[in-house]
Amino acid sequence: MTLVDERCEACRPDSPMVTPGEEPALHAEIPDWEIVTVNGERRLKRIFRFEGWQEPLDFTLAVGTMAAEEDHHPKLVTEWGRVTVWWWTHAIHGLHRNDFIMAARTDALFTARANA
Repeated sequence: MTLVDERCEACRPDSPMVTPGEEPALHAEIPDWEIVTVNGERRLKRIFRFEGWQEPLDFTLAVGTMAAEEDHHPKLVTEWGRVTVWWWTHAIHGLHRNDFIMAARTDALFTARANA
C-alpha cells in the first residue's frame, strides 16, 4: 500500500508526530516535497508550476476540495504560474502521517491533471 491509499486519521492535540526514524521512509514516497521548519514547526512544502492563471486556480480548488473531504487543510498560495502547498498538522505543531498522505495525494492530483 502506498501513502495515497492510506486513510487519514482524525488529529487531536495528543496525536503523535512523525518520529525522526519514520520521516526518511515517508519522505522517500514524496521526494519532490521539502521538509522545512517554520517557527519551530516541521512542515512539508512543494511548489507546483503551471502555465498562466487558470491552471493554478483550478488546482488550488481541487486541492481545497480534497482537503475538505478529509478535514485536513493545507496552506495554499496561488499565484500566476504556480501554487505553493504546505502540509502540517496545526493541532500538534508539526508533521503527522496524515501530512505525508495528503502530500502524496496532492502529487497524484497534479499528475492526473497533467495527464488529462
